[in-house]
Amino acid sequence: MSVHGSSAARVVSTGGAFPVKFGNGRLALMAGPCVIESRDLCMFLAGGLSEMAARLKMPYVFKASFDKANRTSVKSFRGVGMIQGLEILSEVRNAFSVPVMTDIHEPWQAAVAAKYVDILQIPAFLCRQTDLLVAAGETGCVVNVKKMQCMAAEDMEQVVLKIESTGNRKILLTERGSSFGYRNLVADMRNLMIMREFGYPVVFDATHSVQRPGAAGTGSGGDGRWAPALARAAVATGACDAVFAETHPEPGKALSDGANSIPYGEMSQLCGQLRKIHAVLRADGRRGCAGC
Repeated sequence: MSVHGSSAARVVSTGGAFPVKFGNGRLALMAGPCVIESRDLCMFLAGGLSEMAARLKMPYVFKASFDKANRTSVKSFRGVGMIQGLEILSEVRNAFSVPVMTDIHEPWQAAVAAKYVDILQIPAFLCRQTDLLVAAGETGCVVNVKKMQCMAAEDMEQVVLKIESTGNRKILLTERGSSFGYRNLVADMRNLMIMREFGYPVVFDATHSVQRPGAAGTGSGGDGRWAPALARAAVATGACDAVFAETHPEPGKALSDGANSIPYGEMSQLCGQLRKIHAVLRADGRRGCAGC
């Protein structure tokens, strides 16, 4: 299937002053609010999540979007603006010594955002946009691409090739659920293993996998209570290098994707569970190799 011909992922590092490595046998965490609602919210979540991750010895990336251009309604909150949002992300990076990640939606945004962040994320709806992928690749940043809801995992190989055409090999591929009838998604865990055959680390997006696009009329619905179970299942496949999760202190008051977010107060217990599942798989792998 793959031009790379191996299910072993290369190690991808954010580099910079606060590097995080993906694909090196450790389970990483990408977490934060869906959108930058305020500086205070970002600083609160980044501080708590980075402390939790350090305690659990999980590599951590703070995630928040300066703009959510693909909102359901024209009246929906989109963010605080590009430059203000990027400055907040840069402040988070320096204050808590963690890499930061944000979405981009247009090719021209790539070079600007790359001055402030460590990972450029391509939203699922835009993962086939060649100009956007090439622009992101040309920055030299790590590029995390979410698989479109209506795409087969096998088709993500062409996405990889577009970014590789720029000479950039710092690629992450994210599974975020597939369309399953109207306004519903299903997480097919086989997609993690399929995409890993392309030779790059794979991320599981637990919270968007329980989203119900457009189900709230003027916004997306979702059922965040199922996100922790899907995260545990993804890690248990043994093909998951990082877990992506949106979190909020009060999901019911979140300005974007609150319905599928995990309450901040539950993140520590969940990440502890993920860490234990991952450790069991690694221990079994080591015993297996020792017996060869």
